Amino acid sequence: MNDTLIVVPTYNEKDNVRDVAKAVFNGIPAADMLFADDNSPDGTGRLLDEMAAADPRVHVLHREGKQGLGRAYIAGFKWALERHYEFIFEMDADFSHDPRDIPRIREAAQSADLALGSRYVGGIRVINWPLSRLILSRGAGAYVHVITGMPFTDPTGGFKCFRRAVLEAIDLDRIRSNGYSFQIEMTHTTWMLGFRIVDVPITFEERRSGQSKMSSDIVREALWMVWKLLFRCGLRRKPRATHPRSVAAGGTP
Repeated sequence: MNDTLIVVPTYNEKDNVRDVAKAVFNGIPAADMLFADDNSPDGTGRLLDEMAAADPRVHVLHREGKQGLGRAYIAGFKWALERHYEFIFEMDADFSHDPRDIPRIREAAQSADLALGSRYVGGIRVINWPLSRLILSRGAGAYVHVITGMPFTDPTGGFKCFRRAVLEAIDLDRIRSNGYSFQIEMTHTTWMLGFRIVDVPITFEERRSGQSKMSSDIVREALWMVWKLLFRCGLRRKPRATHPRSVAAGGTP
């Protein structure tokens, strides 16, 4: 049975889902994919059902409406924890995350609890972004570091692999954020619990088709969430100890 699951939220991604699934399975055939669709009006959900009927590695969560990226991932994580998966990925449906990077990220997760695909470790690897978007992303990373102390180069990135033990240790019902802030909150929570996190270099490319989900509300949520995380931890800016189930403590096989 496959031990790796790639969770992919979708909303109006009909033009991308078949190709992204093909690309994922070309790179890592022994994996499953879970698409969490927020009742896309363009028919993405119906197409995903056809794909699932044709390939047992494809699974679909049909959600009642557009509830946000964070809610889709939480639903996907809970689905994964109810099953046998050990390596649980986050990935976008629009090819901004290159499926060819999945094997390298999974390999990094063999000796870590969370492997983060980073656009900025060892340099900048972003394609087809305007300068304003790059400045926003880099500024957000610096902002997160200054306030929370997290040492990671790309805290807002959404291409990552969790070990099962991490998601079991997090109270997923307490994770309430969406968008950039969801990525920050999940990484910060993992870090403060004492799990081992590593950066893995990736190349990020602006979506090939469809419409970006970025909005001013997502940016504002991220600005406030960073302060909430700081106060949630009593102003601590580093973990107290290694989590007993971390690979660093010998707790995860």
